Amino acid sequence: MKIIKTIKDMREYSRRAHREGKTIGLVPTMGHLHRGHVSLVRAAKKECDTVIVSVFVNPTQFGPKEDFKKYPRDIERDKKICAKAGTDVIFIPGDSEMYPQGYATFVEMKGLLTETMCGASRPGHFRGVATVVIKLFNIVRPDLSYFGQKDAQQVSVIKKMVKDLNIDTRVRVMPIVRERDGLAMSSRNVYLSPDERAKALYLYRALKKAGEMVKKGARSSSLVKKETANMLRRISGVKVDYIAITDPDTLEPVNKIRERVLIAVAVFVGKTRLIDNIVIHSVKREAPSVKCFKRSS
Repeated sequence: MKIIKTIKDMREYSRRAHREGKTIGLVPTMGHLHRGHVSLVRAAKKECDTVIVSVFVNPTQFGPKEDFKKYPRDIERDKKICAKAGTDVIFIPGDSEMYPQGYATFVEMKGLLTETMCGASRPGHFRGVATVVIKLFNIVRPDLSYFGQKDAQQVSVIKKMVKDLNIDTRVRVMPIVRERDGLAMSSRNVYLSPDERAKALYLYRALKKAGEMVKKGARSSSLVKKETANMLRRISGVKVDYIAITDPDTLEPVNKIRERVLIAVAVFVGKTRLIDNIVIHSVKREAPSVKCFKRSS
């Protein structure tokens, strides 16, 4: 596995791979890798000749009171995980490499995709996400790019950006990887104390309960959100940030559930903010049968 730290070297590597007719798969990460990231690498290995994992804790997507400085970092551990998963290149640029002195250009998207849900709770977050992702796309020039469904809103933002800006990469979205007890894998899980981790399990339980309501015929989003909120608010130390029921692609709010919906939740467990989601297909009611009678002659 090759370690690359500069944009110049990363570009040259990618150009050479393309000249040789190789396809490139990119897995963008902020490091402190877990099995969720490994699943993305393995998916990329199946479809691409060369797999590149970027590890960069992007300062522009953190707010002033967020956890940029204490965000978990362990690059030696990440290198071992990448090597074991079959990564060809790990790209590890520094802050000054990605944002040199005088840097002043950002990618900003308007509308529901960036202004609701996490966008409402974390102003400027998706501007930072869009900026760093498009920089990585321009540097690495991946044929395919791999993201996890856990960050559903981020995925929608990136897919829209790729379409709007005619970026030559295909976005692959891979399923959420969970612990055996259901907790969605996240680098921030390391912040949780044993007691907080036990409480964090209610996030997925509440989502499953919401999904069961929809599958059993619940059609009112407000009712499903109310029941989900009630379940979470009963857990001491858990604070609900938002509960959203939306179209999975556009993130348009859904008032009456008819078909496929995204149910997304963000909570604080202690001081740690966690997100999770599920996509549910509602059960369509069968139309009443109509009997046909022959006309008497």
